[in-house]
Amino acid sequence: MTLTAIDWQETTNKYLTEYSELIVPWLLTSGVKIIFILIAAFILNKVLNRFIEKAVRIAIRSDRYSSKEAEEKRENTLIQIFTTTSKIAILCIILLMILGEFGIEIGPILAAAGIVGLAFGFGGQYLIRDIISGLFIILENQYRVGDVVNFDIAAGAVEQISLRKTTLRDLDGTVHHIPHGEIKKVSNLSTEYSRINLNIGVSYNCDIENVIAVINKIGNELATDKELGRFIIKAPQFLRVDEFADSSIIIKILGETQPSKQWDVTGELRKRIKITFDKEGIEIPFPQLVVHNAVEATDKKLTETTS
Repeated sequence: MTLTAIDWQETTNKYLTEYSELIVPWLLTSGVKIIFILIAAFILNKVLNRFIEKAVRIAIRSDRYSSKEAEEKRENTLIQIFTTTSKIAILCIILLMILGEFGIEIGPILAAAGIVGLAFGFGGQYLIRDIISGLFIILENQYRVGDVVNFDIAAGAVEQISLRKTTLRDLDGTVHHIPHGEIKKVSNLSTEYSRINLNIGVSYNCDIENVIAVINKIGNELATDKELGRFIIKAPQFLRVDEFADSSIIIKILGETQPSKQWDVTGELRKRIKITFDKEGIEIPFPQLVVHNAVEATDKKLTETTS
């Protein structure tokens, strides 16, 4: 038995009428509420983000830091953590509210979540360890977003900090996600200031006093450079004769720069030292290897014997 076009249309209209009688009232009540919940959540998120940003910037006092850059790093780190936490909290709340509008009982879900959380607490010891370690890292201001750090297992610039992990990007562009519980030692290479620490070898035949004068002159000129001079706190200067090596005298040069700028300044310093040393006739020794050909030596010895 097949349905005619008229019967099919009547059946379709019947179901549409039944569903419309159910859906339209729901849309006018719960549907409108869900829309208002989403709009309110969006506005609340924006307001909280603005409030968190202003509160953090007011709470962080500039006199506690050596530079404006260090203060901004600390502020950005805290803002990122607090805004992420607030977004997660708002998302959980609106999800429960929307489920309630769909007629789903929230009480059993909360009870089940409590039981799961309890079981997860016993089994998630590593997660709890990561979160606790992250809290101490944030409270103690061990490092911030933008700092260059060296862990036991990775090194790079800090791109993101959450309560559970830190995200680093190394010089090759590789991103490392490191749980805080795995961090045993932190070496921050960009706190307050950075240091130029350069060893350079010169020949034993060089006039050491002239070498010292040339190095100090290069450091002072670099400190007044238009591009890199603004990053230098203390001009690179001769510190001491550090070592009598096999083929050279090792001289140590020290200076201070703004955080994370030591590599740029040291690279330019090396270039200027090489150019100036060449002009001044100051030799930078390098290892040399003399190779003797055993066959030629034997032939020469035989020739001398026969003659």
